[in-house]
Amino acid sequence: MINGFKEFILRGNVIELAVAVVIGAAFTKIVEVLVNALINPLIGLFFKADSLDTALQVTIPTLFGAKSTFAFGLLLGAIIHFLTVAAVVYFVFVLPMNKVKERADRLRPAVVEPEPLPTEPELLVQIRDLLAERRDAR
Repeated sequence: MINGFKEFILRGNVIELAVAVVIGAAFTKIVEVLVNALINPLIGLFFKADSLDTALQVTIPTLFGAKSTFAFGLLLGAIIHFLTVAAVVYFVFVLPMNKVKERADRLRPAVVEPEPLPTEPELLVQIRDLLAERRDAR
């Protein structure tokens, strides 16, 4: 049981996943700062709000006198946050790694496939023909 757990922990996929989570958390912080410092003020200029969290709020009265608020700016902020994280991951990690992989594939020598071995019926035909040639040569 302990050996199985040890194998699972030391498997390459688990370590890669742990690294990905740590890097993802670090990039999330960078993206949050980017959104809060640059994108929110830009959008605030258009919507007269301090941030997307308080922009595009629609308040609707309910049947019982209370009010319900729909925060469309908060949703828009989450979408922008997601797209920014996806763009950073793609342009910083995925695209360069694909380029490196393409270069490595081009540098790797082409694998020459060996000629396939004859099938059993083909071998039997060759044996038959060789025996016929021997018989005719006598």
